[in-house]
Amino acid sequence: MTIPTAVAATVNRESINQAARNAAFQAVSRVSIAATPLVSYRSSGRLLITGEADQALALSAELRDRGLQCYVLARGEGVAQAKGDVPLLFLNRSSDLRITGHLGEFVVTLATTEQGEVNVAALIGAPSPHFDLILDLGVPPLLAWDVPPLGYYAPGADAAKLEQALAELPAMIGEFEKAQFFHYDPDICAHGDSGLKGCTRCLEVCPTGAIISSGDRIQVDPYYCQGAGSCATACPTSAISYRYPAPADTLNRLRVLLRAYREQGGDDPSVLFHDAEGGRECLAQRATALPGQVLAIEIEEVGSVGMEVWLAALAYGASRVGVLTAAKTPASVLGEIRQQWVFAHALLAGMGYLPGVLALLDTAEEDPLSAFMTTEPMPPIKPAGFAGASGKRDNLYFAIDHLASQTSPPNPVISLPEPAPFGEIEVNRTACTLCLACVSVCPASALFDSPDAPRLEFVEANCVQCGLCERACPENAVTRHPRFLFAPDQRRQRRLLNEDAVFYCLSCGKPFAPRRLIDSMKAKLEGHWMFQDEAAIRRLQLCGDCRVRDMFAAGGGVPR
Repeated sequence: MTIPTAVAATVNRESINQAARNAAFQAVSRVSIAATPLVSYRSSGRLLITGEADQALALSAELRDRGLQCYVLARGEGVAQAKGDVPLLFLNRSSDLRITGHLGEFVVTLATTEQGEVNVAALIGAPSPHFDLILDLGVPPLLAWDVPPLGYYAPGADAAKLEQALAELPAMIGEFEKAQFFHYDPDICAHGDSGLKGCTRCLEVCPTGAIISSGDRIQVDPYYCQGAGSCATACPTSAISYRYPAPADTLNRLRVLLRAYREQGGDDPSVLFHDAEGGRECLAQRATALPGQVLAIEIEEVGSVGMEVWLAALAYGASRVGVLTAAKTPASVLGEIRQQWVFAHALLAGMGYLPGVLALLDTAEEDPLSAFMTTEPMPPIKPAGFAGASGKRDNLYFAIDHLASQTSPPNPVISLPEPAPFGEIEVNRTACTLCLACVSVCPASALFDSPDAPRLEFVEANCVQCGLCERACPENAVTRHPRFLFAPDQRRQRRLLNEDAVFYCLSCGKPFAPRRLIDSMKAKLEGHWMFQDEAAIRRLQLCGDCRVRDMFAAGGGVPR
């Protein structure tokens, strides 16, 4: 029997792609990555079980036999008896309980009218003020985070999850380590300044509650963080960056992978990002049917890679890029992935590419790869050679600028949906007094003043659209416009937003303020009781040194 030529060619091509894929992943395995700091936990096995008394006591007897020190906090009024001398405390169903902490350091408190917050460990007779583990049998559970802290088990009414918890709890005794998944640089954080609220994206997408607001900055608890990565993906400035692996390592490995695949004769490389749990299981079920050109890249969490990685993959020569999410992907993380997908699609369309080359897939679909592999691929482009940088914004510009250089964007600038991290600001020159409050709060060095004259300048490449400049402006003269400017030179150059004549001190003649600012102050204070004489009005028009001398000359200087 003779095999048709077309079939033979297809079989041969598939073999070449599979061999190229194997060689590409071997090449990647030789690329070193930076070590990640570790976070340590210690657990002695002190377990608090909270729920209905009969069930909690029965489980405590089982778990005590497996090496755990059990304490039972029962809801409701009951007559259940301790089994195996398990300490038992009954609370009213309406009691206000609060749980904080993590594996090895859980603190459970009870709100009381007389004593305020009371430590439950003390009430129940535990030798330590904290518990190492918690088994919460309540529905709903006491903690409602998408991803609860390590050591906290809340199976709800799911019998399978309860069995899994009972199997894992006895193993949670000893010392444990995990990666510190993030790096935080407060100097470039856009969360706030001078008491003004700015960017809150990381707080909104963190599924573990590891991030809290702390005035003008944030605090990230490495013990709560479990590496979802959505905070780093959402952060517009790289104040939070993922480090398991670091951004530069991720892109460098991706570049090596695609280059090696091409060099070994592979064609139509289709990059598929998936996590180490649900995605791995989904692909394992389809391993024999996984096309040779699918380069499946396993990462700790799919939320840790965003549009800078996806677009870089396309710039490095991928035909298409897919992101495979699973049922275990937290809702907050999935929301950020979809947001990034919207931004990336708008950018691809603005450059003239088919947005379908970037796809979101779900393991719940019957065959998530079929639709992905049948989408029209990227047109042939020269693969980029840029190395990964530590800053996400740099990587984004490297990828976008390369992709734009391979085509002709229909428009030099495109509008983007909010809250896209790119754009310009517009200043109402009539209202702006050049007080420069906007410059003082800008976390991204997008706004500049001039040492020589009253000027306000703007660099669009640096603007992350955090909104601090808008909120700082006392004249409401600043407006943001999310957009993307494709011309790199225009994006990086300083643009004049406003300027004014210099006002010179009436006493010494030194230039010290914009004329419009002085005029505005005089107009606003015209009816104020402290500025009803000519001396007080004149003092407004003096520089700082001359103003002080004038006040002392007047015997204290405060008008009456």
